[in-house]
Amino acid sequence: MKINVGHNNKGGSAGWFLSKVGFGACLWSLGSGRGESDDGKIQRDILVGGAETTGRTGKLSPHWLIFHFLPENIFHIELAALLSPLSRVSIGHGNVGVNRGWYCEKVVILCPFTGIQQTFPCSKWLDEKKADGLIERQLYEMVSLRKKRLKKFPWSLWVWTTDLKKAGTNSPIFIQIYGQKGRTDEILLNPNNKWFKPGVIEKFRIELPDLGRFYKLRAWHDRRSPGSGWHLERMTLMNTLNKDKYNFNCNRWLDANEDDNEIVREMTAEGPTVRRIMGMVRYRVTVCTGELEGAGTDANVYLCLYGDVGDTGERLLYNCRNNTDLFEKGSADEFTIESVTMRKVRRVRIRHDGKGPGSGWYLERVLLREEGQPESDNVEFPCLRWLDKDKDDGQLVRELLPSDSNATLKNFRYHISVKTGDVSGASTDSKVYIKLYGDKSDTIKQVLLVSDNNLKDYFERGRVDEFTLETLNIGTINRLVIGHDSTGMHAGWFLGSIQIRVPRQGKKYTFPANRWLDKNQADGRLEVELYPSEVVEIQKLVHYEVDIWTGDVGGAGTTARVYLQIYGEEGKTEVLFLSSRSKAFDRASKDTFQLEAADVGEIYKIRLGHTGEGFGPSWFVDAVWLRHLVVREVELTPEQEARKKKEKEKLRQLLKKERLKAKLQRKKKKKRKGSDEEEEEGEEEESSSEESSSEEEEEEEESEEEEEEEEHGPGMQEVIEQYKFEVHRWLARGKEDNELVVELVPAGRSGPEPNTYEVQVITGNVPKAGTDANVFLTIYGEEYGDTGERPLKKSDKSNKFEQGQTDTFTIYAIDLGALSKIRIRHDNTGSRPGWFLDRIDITDVNNEITYYFPCQRWLAVEEDDGQLSRELLPVDESYVLPSEDEEGGGHGDSNPLDNLALEQKDKSTTFSVTVKTGDKKNAGTDANVFITLFGTQDDTGKKAMGTKAYPLVIMH
Repeated sequence: MKINVGHNNKGGSAGWFLSKVGFGACLWSLGSGRGESDDGKIQRDILVGGAETTGRTGKLSPHWLIFHFLPENIFHIELAALLSPLSRVSIGHGNVGVNRGWYCEKVVILCPFTGIQQTFPCSKWLDEKKADGLIERQLYEMVSLRKKRLKKFPWSLWVWTTDLKKAGTNSPIFIQIYGQKGRTDEILLNPNNKWFKPGVIEKFRIELPDLGRFYKLRAWHDRRSPGSGWHLERMTLMNTLNKDKYNFNCNRWLDANEDDNEIVREMTAEGPTVRRIMGMVRYRVTVCTGELEGAGTDANVYLCLYGDVGDTGERLLYNCRNNTDLFEKGSADEFTIESVTMRKVRRVRIRHDGKGPGSGWYLERVLLREEGQPESDNVEFPCLRWLDKDKDDGQLVRELLPSDSNATLKNFRYHISVKTGDVSGASTDSKVYIKLYGDKSDTIKQVLLVSDNNLKDYFERGRVDEFTLETLNIGTINRLVIGHDSTGMHAGWFLGSIQIRVPRQGKKYTFPANRWLDKNQADGRLEVELYPSEVVEIQKLVHYEVDIWTGDVGGAGTTARVYLQIYGEEGKTEVLFLSSRSKAFDRASKDTFQLEAADVGEIYKIRLGHTGEGFGPSWFVDAVWLRHLVVREVELTPEQEARKKKEKEKLRQLLKKERLKAKLQRKKKKKRKGSDEEEEEGEEEESSSEESSSEEEEEEEESEEEEEEEEHGPGMQEVIEQYKFEVHRWLARGKEDNELVVELVPAGRSGPEPNTYEVQVITGNVPKAGTDANVFLTIYGEEYGDTGERPLKKSDKSNKFEQGQTDTFTIYAIDLGALSKIRIRHDNTGSRPGWFLDRIDITDVNNEITYYFPCQRWLAVEEDDGQLSRELLPVDESYVLPSEDEEGGGHGDSNPLDNLALEQKDKSTTFSVTVKTGDKKNAGTDANVFITLFGTQDDTGKKAMGTKAYPLVIMH
């Protein structure tokens, strides 16, 4: 058992001779010293019995833990025997000093080996002059606050630097370790630029999560200046508890000016616990920059390959084989990446750091093959997008899939909201980064460079910054790491909280922080690991990709806001505005947009339109393509079956080569032992090991298919469903039918036909019944959704909606089937906004049917119930058109419309809405406020909120 103890080396007499330390019922004592200054250490590892890790000994005797705690301090106590979970904690202080009284709120203890975090509340003074006068207290756990964290285990790492001239380095050396169950984060071995000296073995103690058996280790540094290189002989890892041992041989330079000029090396695991030694592979990577204006970049470009087994880690692309000026417009730059084999490469991640003027980059594609293979074996990973903070979606990183897939549809989007605390000095100028960990995988350490809400100064006090991280599905998020690089004039940062929305999962995660990330505040840490306090269900959305072709005719482009709404067998999406940081909807151009919206099932129509504002709002559209992922049972074609079989056979051959290599390696080791008996025993072990290894390889070979089947069901696959919509028309005032909106059905598919609806709006014949406001109408059908909200602009009358007047309008839409209801509203503008509506008659031109929608109510803030919107149901014509008998004698004792009012009330639902205005200065508003409620099948449309109690009446 061992404890780590030290001090902060501050004050006029900072030196300290430590005699003994007590914890619980145990005492650590340091029996002898070397005088006043000793060896200069301000921190020591002390073993049970008093032995310091350098070899000192001492005696064990009972005592109590006595520390003088600083505010928000963190202590690391290392024990050889696990005590977690703890039953109690004894805490106190030495009662020495001017301000010796101490108020302790709580003690939180995390044991990394069990992953158990316990909270021991105190909330009392430890002060002889206050309350009960105690300066020591026994604390007991609040079990309801117990949390499970990531388990970590102790390992020893030995690093051999060769004894070659200039083999040593003080460059920051990083490593990353890979096992069957995952990988570590990057681990910095030499903080403060500590030297790795030639011919010297350095030993490190590190904590690692459970990764299963290791299969490779990657070491690297990021310096390319002369003299910064390093010649690494090997590394060895040993589990401190069970003594499992792994060797990683290198014997190569990590130097931009030596060997092959690379500063990254991967080493395959060897040793008694390794069943199969993985082979090394060199990949030829060709990066193709597009031909668009300004396509090239001078920024630093980084690439990572992901395969069936692990990844290459992020590699800086600087060592080009064929060009001096990298990533120029229209160029193809070739690089070589050496790594432990990943078998088949499935994904490519590529990014740049945004440095330098005009750093934006248009990447056309990445080509990949194993070195030595013909160019015909190149696998293409298309991109055809900008990596530019001022274009497309503003992202500087793309994850690419092979050409027979669609990366933008298959990638998940993680919407990250970062709230900076509302305390003095909370904001930061530093670069903030984040990394997410899921039960399937983890993300890169992403620097948050480009916000979605376009706030110029990020991470300001009391503000929320929105970012999007697009990557593969990492599964359920279980933790994250966030930090900053402590650069800038105001580096310190008070982090409030983080929320992450994952629409494709239908989940929202909340991570509270409420702490400083500042080297001069609290515990001085710049990085923190957070766990979710709450995971809530949100609406599950799917990813749609939309291509829109603007025509090649004069004035075809538009600057207006363009929107789209999608209708399918399972419902409809909201109105989706198509925005981009690039200039969109230019003449003869194709624009692509990524949308997240409700899953509507099989699509039968879309509505495309624009708002008509801006300079040159007219727009000529040629076509629209729409894609999304669906899960279905798919039968492979004979060609696909043959290709799949060929890939499996190639994988089997690769595995066979790896097994042979591992077998030869084991035989060499057996020969070195020189014993026949040992050889016989070794052959038996080898045979058993090979059998087990072979089974594992077959499992690995089919793991990807099994994962897909497990996620979607046996025989089911995700496939891309594509719809084409022919347009070839103007959306413009003064052209064609003067419409700014059009409804479209997919080409080549059965479905509803276009229809025309003639709408007659009858204003009531009561005083001041007319309106100057803008009026909007939505028509609903029983089969094919609705028309969306249409402005009633062009009437057959020059002055619309006058008292006692009938106005006629024409609405072009896809056939709705039998009409079920309408929604009518106005926007309360103009000098006389109030409106008394008698009724609306709608004629279905295709089917020659007229529907009658009586109202006979005000749509006015000052009249009736104050509503500006009404939902109306169709009635038989007998309710609104007098019969021959009624023309002479009237309705008799009862008015049919009275019965109709009762019937419509029975078919409606009233929602009572309470809105609370905040108590901040100037929080109130004199503007017209609207609300829209969204349900699983429909929404209410805009509802005015003109009074303090807001009853919203909605038809079923």
